[in-house]
Amino acid sequence: MADERSVLVVEDDAGLASMLQELLESERYFVTVVHDGQRALHAGLSRRFDVLLLDRGLPGLDGLDVLGRLRAKGVTTPALILSALSNPSDRVEGLDRGAEDYLGKPFDIDELLARLRSLLRRHAAVSDAVRVPGGLLEGTSRTVTLDGGGVVVLSERENELLLHLARRPRQIFTRDALIGSVFTEADDEGVVDTYVHYLRKKLGRPVVMTVRGVGYRLGPIA
Repeated sequence: MADERSVLVVEDDAGLASMLQELLESERYFVTVVHDGQRALHAGLSRRFDVLLLDRGLPGLDGLDVLGRLRAKGVTTPALILSALSNPSDRVEGLDRGAEDYLGKPFDIDELLARLRSLLRRHAAVSDAVRVPGGLLEGTSRTVTLDGGGVVVLSERENELLLHLARRPRQIFTRDALIGSVFTEADDEGVVDTYVHYLRKKLGRPVVMTVRGVGYRLGPIA
């Protein structure tokens, strides 16, 4: 698998978190570690990961609550719950709350790695689906399913621009940055303004926010 596989590890036990980070980095994952539920929620909403590794019993916000809030915001990243609560009823609750897999503690390292590989394989072909203001963007089909019903079809460039903003919903992008990442063949910043206008015309002005003097970012998501 590619080197850029990224995993968010959410674990309040510092020793276990350090062990998991070392283990996963040795398997060529890019690892981000946080130790409480609030930081996990912020990371999950502001960055894109290939897989989430979530402890269930976290300070501040329970791991399942974190996952539920991420799912409510349209974050579809596959999640593996690690927990000392490993009775069948606990596993069922974890899966019902949005996890793709559930592994009890203590766990076998080889089994953990195999489960992560399985999650990545199963989700490799899943289309990009991210929450945007007013609906859900399906990146592969270039469509936005509106909350109130109906589907809006985007052009290839409109789709690329909206998907780029939606993957980093808290980040402000300058026009130069968007030229470099989305409109690489363009030499005029005006093309960014043009496609922002197209998106607003199709999906409403709030879909993209103008940050005066800086650039653009994704609009607020209800």
